[in-house]
Amino acid sequence: MKKHIWMVAYTNYSTDARVRREAETLASLPNYKVSILALKENNSPKTYFSENVEVRESNIAKYRGKSSGRYLLSYLKFMLSAFFVCNRLLAKKSLDIVHVHNMPNFLVFSAIIPFLFRKKIILDIHDTMIETYSAKFSGMSNRKVLYNILRLEESICCALAHKLICVNHIQRDALIKRGIPAEKIEISMNVPDPKWFNLKRKKANNNKNDQAVFEMVYHGTLAKRLGVDLAICAVAKLIEKIPALEFHIIGDGDDTEEFIELSTKLGLEKHIHFKKVVPLEALVSILDEMHLGVIANRKNGATELMLPVKMLEYIALNIPVVVPRLKTIQYYFTDDMVSYFEPENIDSLAQAILFAYNNHDIMAEKAKNARRFLEQYGWENHKFDLIEMYKTLT
Repeated sequence: MKKHIWMVAYTNYSTDARVRREAETLASLPNYKVSILALKENNSPKTYFSENVEVRESNIAKYRGKSSGRYLLSYLKFMLSAFFVCNRLLAKKSLDIVHVHNMPNFLVFSAIIPFLFRKKIILDIHDTMIETYSAKFSGMSNRKVLYNILRLEESICCALAHKLICVNHIQRDALIKRGIPAEKIEISMNVPDPKWFNLKRKKANNNKNDQAVFEMVYHGTLAKRLGVDLAICAVAKLIEKIPALEFHIIGDGDDTEEFIELSTKLGLEKHIHFKKVVPLEALVSILDEMHLGVIANRKNGATELMLPVKMLEYIALNIPVVVPRLKTIQYYFTDDMVSYFEPENIDSLAQAILFAYNNHDIMAEKAKNARRFLEQYGWENHKFDLIEMYKTLT
């Protein structure tokens, strides 16, 4: 009989590459059935199958805003929804493993009853909440209280889980330093799914800067901590030197409207194009036309632990990237693989973009070298680690 894996993720399933990658990999195996509770993506929730994964949408949509209280309320509503579904599955004896994706960590409490019945619990830590929310709500007057609450939340949630999954070696080290047992932690790096991000799918694109337009891209969460506004300001400094520069910003987030206003204020309407979040299938087609990927993260505790998956998706499609000198990125990538700039330095970022524009051959060589990372850490390697971890739980 197939083991039933129940996933819980406060995310839009169609656009979350990591959640889809893990769910679809496990569902492709003959001994597992995979279901997931995710957020509703349109006006009404629906249940459907995607690559053998049963996707159940809750009646809750993702909250976008700057209110910590409303974030918490949205998370709690989703957790309660997951709690009731979990228990219904348990009552039907149709539940073997609960795989919870953060954020937040406390979604593991949706599996507290299965935990008491000795079902296995996995906590998949995409981002560490302590660093992420300390950066997100950096303006709070009682940051020390917030830190202590998040530290306690992390400790309790990690204790409830039989296994923890984190996304890179630097994040793993940070968790161990906070007292999380090393033997509980597995690494499943947030790398692109080669089913979508591969050179065979990519059309011929010679990336020459003598084309009519030089196109840059950023996709993902639109937030100040991720430096999207810095990239917009860098574009403003470059339009005289690169008149055909176009910057495509794809995604949504708490600061979207502020970024649109900034772009308008700087007179960049013809150079910066905002697009809503698109499914992975459509995203690859858009990226296929790009000449340069831009990662502009500010320097803080959260971004120092990040290895942005968007960066790896550009690399998988042979798109050169400019990135800030941050701890985790530098751990995996040398200067012959990417073009670095100094974090939060708009002039340094603008210079890196201009260098990319003027030095096609050098950037093409960097893009080729960057693929060494995927040869070592690509999903074809990591998926076997995920499968082996599941074998230890069943």
